[in-house]
Amino acid sequence: MEQPRAGLTVVDHPLVQHKLTLMRDRSTSTAEFRRLLREISLLLAYEATRDLPLEATEIETPLERGRFPLIAGKKLCLVSILRAGNGILDWMIDLLPSARIGHIGIYREPRTLQAVEYYLKLPDDLPERDAIVVDPMLATGNSAVAAISRLVELKARSIKFVCLVAAPEGVETVLRAFPDVAIVAAALDRCLDAHGYILPGLGDAGDRLFGTR
Repeated sequence: MEQPRAGLTVVDHPLVQHKLTLMRDRSTSTAEFRRLLREISLLLAYEATRDLPLEATEIETPLERGRFPLIAGKKLCLVSILRAGNGILDWMIDLLPSARIGHIGIYREPRTLQAVEYYLKLPDDLPERDAIVVDPMLATGNSAVAAISRLVELKARSIKFVCLVAAPEGVETVLRAFPDVAIVAAALDRCLDAHGYILPGLGDAGDRLFGTR
């Protein structure tokens, strides 16, 4: 596990890196892109939930009673930044079926690259939950900061941000605004281009996921 910057964890597991390379390939089909995203999402979820607290709970196995670990307290809240975040959210739910779900609709204004919110739906009991925000790309960081700001306002117990690919500029933007937020990514790429796209990146994750342009 590589940690190129405090607050950022890059998951360098060979399976993650192999699948991400296939996703980067422009010739990868929409169906294959979705399948790979599902597999990587599950692997990223393992890392993002590594430090969930456990408590010993008494149960009865087929042979005897004993105390065994279960996740303590309220379950997680998974928060998708629409629309591309749903590509990660849908598969994380398979691993975390008891998690509450939130959605934040944000688009990036093309000229200013600033985040504009158009939808918000979150659980009422966020102060009792750990939130994991999901979005495939962390580019300028403006959308991530806007989403995290909402969770901070509603007093989420803790916040993590999970993405496929991050740009150094986006990581700095998020951690400068919220130094206590942990970022989990499959890759830290080189930089942003003049239009705010990650280089080398993998293109527009939403378009490639949903087959749009």
